Amino acid sequence: MRPASSLLLGVPARLLGVPALLLAVSACTASAVPCAGVGVDSGVSLLFLRDGYGDLTGASYELCARGECVEGTLPPERVTRLRLALPRDVDPARGPVRLRVTPWQSDDPVIDASTEVGLTYQSDGCGGGAYNRGLAFTKEDGLLTKVPEWVLEAWLAGLEGPPASPSSTPSPSSPPSGSAPELA
Repeated sequence: MRPASSLLLGVPARLLGVPALLLAVSACTASAVPCAGVGVDSGVSLLFLRDGYGDLTGASYELCARGECVEGTLPPERVTRLRLALPRDVDPARGPVRLRVTPWQSDDPVIDASTEVGLTYQSDGCGGGAYNRGLAFTKEDGLLTKVPEWVLEAWLAGLEGPPASPSSTPSPSSPPSGSAPELA
């Protein structure tokens, strides 16, 4: 038999905190207007249109801003979204953003571009928010401080289209498969 201290109306003590937790979470959404604050994080996003560069699948990239960097490998797609998360208390003033892309099995970057941008406040709809900036990179225009509509449309079309089909027999010189960056 269980001790009386562990049971309250037949509920184990470890479960007693669950209703309190649910009540606390639901209090955030009790207003008539839903709170959209979940998932609003500071950062820099960059849409990289790879037209004109040939196959950069497996190339390494580095995206840096405000003393923070994210590195990874490029997946097989025409337009790639790169995301650098920044601390919530990031300084929104103008600062450098740098993109560097180095082909697989090379030490020489094919892209090494930077620009200065400020971050824009994005409200979470609940009294808080985060600082963000969207950028784009194209071979013709370089690193752009605003995302042109046609680049955004190309990225969205890639999301709607069929996934890239892997080759049935990879060659010995094929780059290693990389994972796509998270879409935040």
